Amino acid sequence: MSATPTTSIALPPLANDSFLRACLRLPTEHTPVWLMRQAGRYLPEYRATRDKAGSFMGLATNKEAACEVTLQPLDRYALDAAILFSDILTVPDAMGLGLSFAAGEGPKFASPVRDEAAVAKLAVPDMGKLQYVFDAVSTIRKALSDEQGVGRVPLIGFSGSPWTLACYMVEGGGSDDYRLVKTLMYQRPDLMHRILAVNADSVALYLNTQIEAGAQAVMVFDSWGGVLADGAFQAFSLAYTQRVLSQLKREHNGLRIPHIVFTKGGGLWLSEIADSGADVVGLDWTVNLGRARAQVGDRVTLQGNLDPNVLFANPEQIREQVIRTLDSYGKPSAGSGHVFNLGHGISQFTPPAHVSVLVDTVHEHSRAQRA
Repeated sequence: MSATPTTSIALPPLANDSFLRACLRLPTEHTPVWLMRQAGRYLPEYRATRDKAGSFMGLATNKEAACEVTLQPLDRYALDAAILFSDILTVPDAMGLGLSFAAGEGPKFASPVRDEAAVAKLAVPDMGKLQYVFDAVSTIRKALSDEQGVGRVPLIGFSGSPWTLACYMVEGGGSDDYRLVKTLMYQRPDLMHRILAVNADSVALYLNTQIEAGAQAVMVFDSWGGVLADGAFQAFSLAYTQRVLSQLKREHNGLRIPHIVFTKGGGLWLSEIADSGADVVGLDWTVNLGRARAQVGDRVTLQGNLDPNVLFANPEQIREQVIRTLDSYGKPSAGSGHVFNLGHGISQFTPPAHVSVLVDTVHEHSRAQRA
């Protein structure tokens, strides 16, 4: 079920299409780079925009503000892709679970899903409740395009995975031990499968609507897949990620839409994830990139996987680690692909100047690899 490189479907008009080309395992002049959470709290201009918006959700639900913070890192760094500024919990919020963000705390749901009655109420939400997300996608695409309709870089849309959303929905927020969600999973697998089925169909519709609004690639963040035992991961996470992927548009208006899956802690199941139908598999920093490439062959593009904490080292050490990561993957060959990224989201404490070192080193060294 692995994806195959596609040359017959056109790519969108872009000044820089290296990210899309790498996702589809087509030749690139350099290894493209973008960063998870690249629009975020490490940038002073982001903090200023958020303060003006009044809250995180005030920022995320305002299409102009969401566009502004999406573009901020592109104005600082030579990044090869933009990613929609939003939150992975918009879908369960649209289901009526009452999402809130208290100052200094993580997300909370007023109505967690923990019993038969709560599960029975779940349904794929009306996408009209998420119109603010689609409006942001359209606004960003317009802002990225010149008068001739040529975009600076591609725009990535995203969602949390069915399992990751379920973790928040059952726990009522973040968790250190996943006790409540795992208790439900083991005691009432029937209820957990019902939650995950609704989530998968919701995520698929949500991502397809983002594509229709202008997203040129989409990513599924399986942030908590790695907390599952072997066997449980396949049954409760991967199977429902595949249910999402099987419903996603592979092309829109004649243009190919790459699909990315990232499971934090998923290195144990790399080969199975590579067979999920995704075009790109993201890796965290615990995985050796060269061995991962040897394991999956040229079935998928690999994305990753620098430890985000490398960015707290000095510039020369950052350069060394970036080069080490690129050399671990090696020179791309025909039908292979690598997208440079961190192994998880960038820390809010990261010095902005250090990100310049990372991005510039990726471009310089990957060009030298190809020379």
